[in-house]
Amino acid sequence: MMGVSYNVGEVAPFVVMVIMEGCTIALTIMAKTAISGGMSPFVFVLYTNALGSIILFPCSFLFHRERVEQLLFTLPLLLRLFFLGFTGIALSQNLAFVGLSYSSPIVVCAMGLLIPAFSFILSIILRMKKLEWSSSSFQFKVLGTLISAIGAVIVELYKGPYIREASSSSLKLKQKQHLFVFYSAPDRWVLGGLLLAASCLCNSIWNVIQLGTVKQYPQVMKIASFYSLAGTIQCAIFSLIVERDLNAWKIKHNMDLLLIVLTAIFGSVIRSSVHISFTRMKGPFYVPLFQPFRVFWATCFGVSFFVNSLHYGSVIGTVICGMGYYTVTWGQTREDEKRKNFDVERANSSEEKVPLLQQDAEV
Repeated sequence: MMGVSYNVGEVAPFVVMVIMEGCTIALTIMAKTAISGGMSPFVFVLYTNALGSIILFPCSFLFHRERVEQLLFTLPLLLRLFFLGFTGIALSQNLAFVGLSYSSPIVVCAMGLLIPAFSFILSIILRMKKLEWSSSSFQFKVLGTLISAIGAVIVELYKGPYIREASSSSLKLKQKQHLFVFYSAPDRWVLGGLLLAASCLCNSIWNVIQLGTVKQYPQVMKIASFYSLAGTIQCAIFSLIVERDLNAWKIKHNMDLLLIVLTAIFGSVIRSSVHISFTRMKGPFYVPLFQPFRVFWATCFGVSFFVNSLHYGSVIGTVICGMGYYTVTWGQTREDEKRKNFDVERANSSEEKVPLLQQDAEV
């Protein structure tokens, strides 16, 4: 019985995380369909975050029931919340969905796998980490960053043939295959990839700010609810400037409304709660390990439901990005293990010295 319960405790989080990534890609593909059908990406981002903020506020106070004797509305923390909303929502999501409208969900997967590499580069630029070329963990992260960059370039420049051909001959005539992106001038594929890469860079900056914020105020869901509100206000100002056509603000199809509701509930409450719970249960590296599963889901959905939305070159480049992703993550894991072992050894050595000090004091 103990063995069965242990296996369930290991398998259940794995299955849940794989399903979470599948739901993320399914919503991404649905968003691509809605935006291609005429829905403004800026309006979509605003509506989903506005609804998500409304849902997240009461849920955050239910999630954190314990009483904390700490003021939330201090100037340094308010500035952090402002920049969290700006980088994590206003910039990141608007860039992501505009980039999605120009590219495809598989490019979203590929560029999302660049986040650890961007975080590593930012840590060096901000001098949060030293250039330790002799360290194996540092070498792994450098190698993983280079592999990720190669994969991203392949995704950007080489589409390759379609994985599945169009079902009708008319579509085949209209959609002439171009193996390389620069042979098709009207295509905005490269621009979409660059916007998605910029979105991931914003996410990396957001991660740095969030880590420092959570150390000061550990109630993560409350922090998320406040920066979600800040990001929604920023999105509203930006969207009102960009989208001046009143027709763009109207929800024309019931499926679009359903998509907004599902994205708000899933992104603001379900996924956040699951990620926080599993991070506390399994450690900080458990949740990120499942992001490359998005490639699997994107390939399955692309082949099964969306004809001509998937190319061999895109999948190959994304798989290479995944290899770089795991290499950087492995290097970070080794670095954290070494740091923990060093802290344990230092704590043990200090404990051993205490009795000697006490003996000297007694003498």
